[in-house]
This record gives sequence, C-alpha cells and structure tokens, in this order.
Amino acid sequence: MKEINLTTKISVYLLEECNETEKKLIDAAKQAAGNAYARYSGFKVGAALLLENGEVITGNNQENAAYPSGLCAERTAVFFANANYPDRKIVAIAIAACQNGKFTTEVVTPCGACRQVLLETENRYASPMKILMYSEKGIYVVYGIKSLLPLSFGDEMLKR
Repeated sequence: MKEINLTTKISVYLLEECNETEKKLIDAAKQAAGNAYARYSGFKVGAALLLENGEVITGNNQENAAYPSGLCAERTAVFFANANYPDRKIVAIAIAACQNGKFTTEVVTPCGACRQVLLETENRYASPMKILMYSEKGIYVVYGIKSLLPLSFGDEMLKR
C-alpha cells in the first residue's frame, strides 16, 4: 500500500493585519451577509469578489422553502460577475457569515458546490484567486481554491 499526504497552507490574520483592500473586501462581505435571505436557516452568508479592475461585486445566500433550491453567497456573486463582467478576472473573494445577529467566531468555508464553481472560475481565467474567510477570531487566507479542494475535478480530467 502507498500513502499520499496532502497539505494545505493557510495564513491566519487578525483583521488589523489585513491591508486596506482586504479590509474593504471583508467589510463588503459582512454587509452582504447582513442582507442575505436566510429565512429558514437563520445562517446568513455574504461574499465579496474583487475584480481585476478594482470593482467589488457582492452576493449572499438566498434560501427557498423548497430546500435546497436556494443558492450560496459565493455562487450568487460569482455567477453575477461572470454574467455581467465576463472579461474581468476575479482576483479575490471574501466570505463572512452571521447567525442571530452576530458574526461567527469560527471561519466558515465554501461548501463543496461553491468550491467547484470557484475552481471552474480559476480555470476559466487561468488565475488562482485569494480566498479570505472571515471570523471574529481571525481570517483564514488561502491562495487558490485547490488549497481547499486538493483532489479536484476540472476540465483537465475531461481531456484525458
């Protein structure tokens, strides 16, 4: 038997250690989370994308009584950006979540479906994005979705 070990490098920052662009992106994600439509779960998530031209696009989770036909914050933002700015690369995404009016004390990571969409977007633009995952205790930062999706399924699998 052979064993393979996978490792992920995660940088952990306090908010005050972030640069102004990162703080602005995190603030936009937090504001988007506050506007989420999370009537059923009460778990509000916001995402903010930084496009290569400096523009910030936000999205939030949108729930529906016919679970699971809602949509996560990350996919809401990415699909909007890809539909309206198809020639603009996404260079960073910030994610924040709140429940009962308070932001989470633990980092919330993208779900599997969102990770796959982020991978497709990185492949589309041939460029990894910086991913900032906010919590009240700190911010996890990874460079490229493959850090969170190491054995990913992408277009290279279809070309074999």
